[in-house]
Amino acid sequence: MKKNNFGCRFLNLAILCLAAAFLAGCFISESDTEGDSLNHSLVLMTWNVHNLFDGKDNGNEYDEFKEAAGWSTEKYLGRIVSLSRAIDTIEPRPDIILLQEVESLKVLEDLALSISGGYSFTHFANNPGAAVGLGILSRIPLLEPRVHSITINGETTPRPVLETKIHFNGDNFVVFTCHWKSKVGGDDATENVRKASARVILRRIRELRESEPELGIIIAGDLNASYDEFYKRGANIICALLPDDPYCAELTGCLGADSEKIESLQKDFIIISKNKPPAPVHFPEGVIVFYSPWTDDLLTGGELKTGTYFYRYNWETIDHFLLSRHFFNNTGLEYERAMVINSSHFVNANGIPVPYNVRTGMGLSDHLPLLLVLRMVSNK
Repeated sequence: MKKNNFGCRFLNLAILCLAAAFLAGCFISESDTEGDSLNHSLVLMTWNVHNLFDGKDNGNEYDEFKEAAGWSTEKYLGRIVSLSRAIDTIEPRPDIILLQEVESLKVLEDLALSISGGYSFTHFANNPGAAVGLGILSRIPLLEPRVHSITINGETTPRPVLETKIHFNGDNFVVFTCHWKSKVGGDDATENVRKASARVILRRIRELRESEPELGIIIAGDLNASYDEFYKRGANIICALLPDDPYCAELTGCLGADSEKIESLQKDFIIISKNKPPAPVHFPEGVIVFYSPWTDDLLTGGELKTGTYFYRYNWETIDHFLLSRHFFNNTGLEYERAMVINSSHFVNANGIPVPYNVRTGMGLSDHLPLLLVLRMVSNK
């Protein structure tokens, strides 16, 4: 595992107001910057914004986003305005926005300036020479950022993992912002690359828990794997995301394993659960388990009724918030709900997300945003 360079910049509030007025005609008030923290809640959003490139060539852009193809600064700024206006309609207002498929730190900053609400803190990460990366916009400080680049059998994953620590109203937790390898090239052929990303996250979680055993962990972003990926693939492939299922426990060799073997057995797959708090049922104690809102709401008819990505006439649940048990212990930040943002700004008349069209300038993204609401509760 190696660290990559990343961009981090605190934006001056006066520049924020001037640039926001230029880009989107919006104004920032003191109450906006505090947002839902006044109500003792924290809202996170993850969104794959679908190839957000600036208006100038640097040699790494996809062909349709090069100046020779007609891409321009004017088209770029138009897209920034469209995205920011859509984000400004989201309720509850997100305090922290995790983005995938963004070209650079400057793009993040331009978007931050255009959105109302005072997103003064940004981090960006990508691999050298990569067309797009991932980043964070936040209204509260982002602490101790780390970038984890992953290589498996000589192949580096397309995007790294961006780790950031959050301190909010006395509670601490870590967010891993991800954009795992897509399935282009075949589901099974690309699975090892997604598992490599899971391996790095698991290794890092174990490091963090050595010094802070109760530290909250959130894994977020476009993981290019559905919550029920294991069953979709015929229940015979060890995927990067696995359910807490007795057959999975047997298939992975974890069934009946003692605590000394857990770390060596759970190398590159993350167990997801519908239980609150997440705890292993069919796997032995010691495995790292996360709660997924998809597992609960899609089965029980809750707020997450469809998905965030529509592919071949089917909804997929490839965008995620995975939460550790820290958010279910009735103290500090607690899980309240998750929700897909599918208002008219983000979908067509059929309720389907509309990818951005370079030629027409219409559409936003082929993904829908996913929101996570955490609430503060009193100590026990």
